[in-house]
Amino acid sequence: MPTSPSSSAQAAREALAGRLRDLMRDAGVKGGELAAICGWHAAKTSRILHGKTPASDDDIRAWCRACGAEEQAADLIAANRSVDSMYIEWRRLTRTGLRQAQEARVPLYERTRLFRSYSSRVVPGVLQTEAYATALLGTVADFRQTPDDVTEAVAARLARSHVIRDGNHRFALVIEEAVLRYRIGDSATMAGQLGHLLTAMSLPSVSLGIIPFAANRTMWPTETFNIFDDQQAAVELLSAQVTVTVPSDISLYVQAFSRFAGLAVHGANARSLITTAIDALE
Repeated sequence: MPTSPSSSAQAAREALAGRLRDLMRDAGVKGGELAAICGWHAAKTSRILHGKTPASDDDIRAWCRACGAEEQAADLIAANRSVDSMYIEWRRLTRTGLRQAQEARVPLYERTRLFRSYSSRVVPGVLQTEAYATALLGTVADFRQTPDDVTEAVAARLARSHVIRDGNHRFALVIEEAVLRYRIGDSATMAGQLGHLLTAMSLPSVSLGIIPFAANRTMWPTETFNIFDDQQAAVELLSAQVTVTVPSDISLYVQAFSRFAGLAVHGANARSLITTAIDALE
C-alpha cells in the first residue's frame, strides 16, 4: 500500500489506466484508432494511459464503447471517482483531534439500512461502552499523537451509535473470539463491555456472530472492515482509512463477510463465549 494519499492516488490512476489499456488489447484497438472513434486527439489517449490526465465519466463511457465493453463502464467510473478519496492517512483525518472523524461518519451511518461489520481486533464502534471507547480512543490518541479531545470523541461515538436503536437499520456484526479477550482498559472496563454485548444481542436490529478460536477456517482473519449497504466499504489500516466504492471490490468484501458469518456462532453459543470471557476476567 502506498505511504501517502498522493502516491496512492497516483497508483490508483495507473491501475485504472492499466484496465483501460487491457480493454484496448482485448478489442484489438490501437491508440490512434481509439482516439478517432472517441473524437479526441491521440495525445489525450496517451495522457490517460500514462496516468497523467484523469479521465472524465464521459471519457470512460466513450472508451468502453470504442472497445465494445460498455458493461464495464460503471465499474471503471466508480474506480475513477474514488481515486483521490480511497486512501486517507489517519494523521490527516485526525490532525485536529479524534472528534471530527467520529462526527464525519454520522450521515453515512444514518442513511445506511444494512450495516455489515467484521472485526478481528476490537468491539465494533456501535457496540462500545463509554469506558471501553475511552480506553481505546485514549490509546489511539497517544499512539498517533493527536490533540487530546478523547472525551469529546467518545461522546461523538456514543451519540453516533443511536442508529442501533433508532430508525430502520439492521446490523450484522461478526467478531473474532480474540476480541473478547484483548484487554482494552482494565478488568472492570472489559467486564462492562462484555456485559453490554450480551444486552445488545437482544436488540431486534442487531445480529452478533463470534468466530471461535477452534473454528475450522475457510477464511483467514483480515483487517477490520465495514460495509454500508452495497454502496461503500471502509477498511481500517494502521496508517490509513481506505474507502472502497468500486462495485466489484465491494462485492469482494461482501463475499468475505459472508464467509466470516458462516464461521461464526450466534445466539446461545455466542453468549456462552462471552460469559466464558467474563469469567476469565475474575
